[in-house]
Amino acid sequence: MLIDRKLRRYLIDLADGGEFHSHSGVLSHDDMIGSPEGTTFRSTKGMVFTALRPTITDFILKMPRGAQVIYPKDIGPILILADIFPGARVLESGLGSGALSTGMLRAGAEIIGYEIREDFLEKARENVARFLGPDALEHYQTQIRDVYEGIDETDLDRIVLDLPEPWQVVPHAEKALRPGGIFVAYTPSIIQVSQLHEALEESKLGFAETVEVLNRGWHVQGNAVRPDHRMVAHTGFLTHARLLEE
Repeated sequence: MLIDRKLRRYLIDLADGGEFHSHSGVLSHDDMIGSPEGTTFRSTKGMVFTALRPTITDFILKMPRGAQVIYPKDIGPILILADIFPGARVLESGLGSGALSTGMLRAGAEIIGYEIREDFLEKARENVARFLGPDALEHYQTQIRDVYEGIDETDLDRIVLDLPEPWQVVPHAEKALRPGGIFVAYTPSIIQVSQLHEALEESKLGFAETVEVLNRGWHVQGNAVRPDHRMVAHTGFLTHARLLEE
């Protein structure tokens, strides 16, 4: 991740003999390879860049997209609400561009991914491999499948969905989850949330709750301390429930 004086960020893959080109000049990859994080470099036009290894947030905000991503402000809470742990068997459907997959894989999950669009599936796999390395794909088993039609896997620890109609998956989740397993759905609309809760109330999934995460930054400069004029407010609702024996 290269950051210039105006805090513009550029995500690049370093390679022997490579160059980074921008309107601010050229930087040689060879100069950056092997340097400590936080080192500054000057381009051929005199612009100063600071080089850092990107965080998962940096990567998700800059990575190539085939579909809209779930943003870091929601990925963190999903990891907690779904209680993702190393070795957890997770069925994820609606892979999008792989942002949520990347977060869960990094937390140690074993993911079975269902996606109906091949281009989205391939983009998700590319992004996972780019950030976590190709070995991560060993823990990321993906299929061109419509989860509305059923789930083959059983004894799953978690089911995590980013789909327009997650209530269609509730009957399948009852059969696929282990007792105590957790179901989580990300939905943009409160109408979707209402319909999902109706389905959950008629199922063996209990203790259903829905939360919304708002993210407000602060401007802090000397004695000028105030909330930022803009904030990341609504993106989606997170609904979670647990499979009960009765």
